[in-house]
Amino acid sequence: MKRLSRLEFKYGRYAIKNLTMYIAGLNLLVFILQSLGINAHSILVLNPKSIVEGFQIWRLITFVFIPETYNIVFILFSVYLVYLIGASLERYWGTFKLNMYYLIGMLGSIIGAFILYLFAGWGYMSGYYLNMSLFLAYATLFPDEEFLLFFILPVKAKYLGILDAAFLIFSIVIFIIGGAWYNAVAILVAVLNYLLFFGGDIINWVKLKRQVAKNRKRFFSQVRPHKKDRR
Repeated sequence: MKRLSRLEFKYGRYAIKNLTMYIAGLNLLVFILQSLGINAHSILVLNPKSIVEGFQIWRLITFVFIPETYNIVFILFSVYLVYLIGASLERYWGTFKLNMYYLIGMLGSIIGAFILYLFAGWGYMSGYYLNMSLFLAYATLFPDEEFLLFFILPVKAKYLGILDAAFLIFSIVIFIIGGAWYNAVAILVAVLNYLLFFGGDIINWVKLKRQVAKNRKRFFSQVRPHKKDRR
């Protein structure tokens, strides 16, 4: 994070304020275009073949404009959630750090798409895993914030984050068992931003839990003999 602070000192003025507001707005625009019969999805999606063979380099950026859903019932909730999560992270981290998190997530998604293209012959990618990593960051930093699941049931962010993480791990395991290791690698690099930003904290948390467990075990191993002696 010291390197990130140095980068912010040098390039912080170039960071885009309210980044996820623009992303959410463009997601909604693409939804409207699709609803009008304009196939914006196929033009914007991250398709390595089109980039390599057709030199359609705009796809390296425009794939984040593709909404997670084209369901009219959930689209407004989806784009609002992207904006809300991003705005909360920006207030907590600052504009530059959020920009870097999103940029690294984009790079991870691009690398993941090209891994699939090289080993499987295809590699379409939207902003799905990027938005998932964004929510994981939110759930890590604001675990007790509540969301209305199905607009009715209040659920804390940490539980939804656990479900997201479980889904990612399950997908990775299934791909590895099925021999499609490149899919597993693609998922991992697609959430590279979360691993980079929170990997150290997770490792420290696991170490702390192990140390607490060892201390508890040592304590009880020392206490129990004394109880027997008293008898």
